[in-house]
Amino acid sequence: MKKLLFGTAGIPHSSLDDSSIEGIKQVKKLGLNCMELEFVQGVRVKEKMALEITKAAKEKGIILSVHAPYFINFNSPEKRKVDASKHRLLQSARIGHLCGAISVAFHPGFYMGKEKTVVYKIIKKEIQQVIEILKGEGNSIFIRPEVTGKMSSFGGLGEVLRLNRDIENVLPCVDFAHLHARTGKYNSYEEFCRVLRLIEDKLGKAALQEMHIHVAGIQYGPKGERRHLNLGESDLNHSDLLRALKDFDVKGIIICESPNLEEDALLLQKEYKSISKIKRSDNKKISRLH
Repeated sequence: MKKLLFGTAGIPHSSLDDSSIEGIKQVKKLGLNCMELEFVQGVRVKEKMALEITKAAKEKGIILSVHAPYFINFNSPEKRKVDASKHRLLQSARIGHLCGAISVAFHPGFYMGKEKTVVYKIIKKEIQQVIEILKGEGNSIFIRPEVTGKMSSFGGLGEVLRLNRDIENVLPCVDFAHLHARTGKYNSYEEFCRVLRLIEDKLGKAALQEMHIHVAGIQYGPKGERRHLNLGESDLNHSDLLRALKDFDVKGIIICESPNLEEDALLLQKEYKSISKIKRSDNKKISRLH
């Protein structure tokens, strides 16, 4: 991607109605450049509508992504739930592809009391099967496991990056609010730089040119994420995050998941544009991220 684009997680509140097409029009009117189609409660977009969404996005020059349903757990002990999870991710990828979306973000599952190494192997196998099915259909949309905010959820940054290395056509969705909530750390310029350097070292510089990032305010406790907040109501150091993204010349999309959606998306975009790029530090210290 040529630059870093800013947009909303779903239809802006200021849209004329709650349709994706009106959302795309409003994103353009606001001066934003991307929007995530929120399939979080289920994939309700039909094929005909998906093609209309593609047309609207192309006409307005808006980049689309998809967030798959929350009801995905590839580590469930019940086969029917694993099969349903696979169907939901496949359905999101298929409709997302028809909508012209570039990627699908999703939460892979929960540890369910199992060892993390065991869970990794299970989730890796299921995602590989999804990728193979999509490949057979000629669908090359990027599948993006998300860094999750709860300690009970699979999705530490290290786990996500390992999936990206191990499986073709898989890239990360880096949610910096979730990472902060999950660890209680990673909220300073130096720490954000370590995250970006880790991605560069593990996946190559090209990964920083195609980033899919989620940002929001976040309320958290000992078990991680509790709920999203507006940036002004949280301790997330978004200013240092933006500076790190600028200094690492990160490109791709930033999706704002704050409750106020477009207000914080516009705030992020405005602040990012005001930052002057400085020379990157040569410090290569990398912490282990969970």
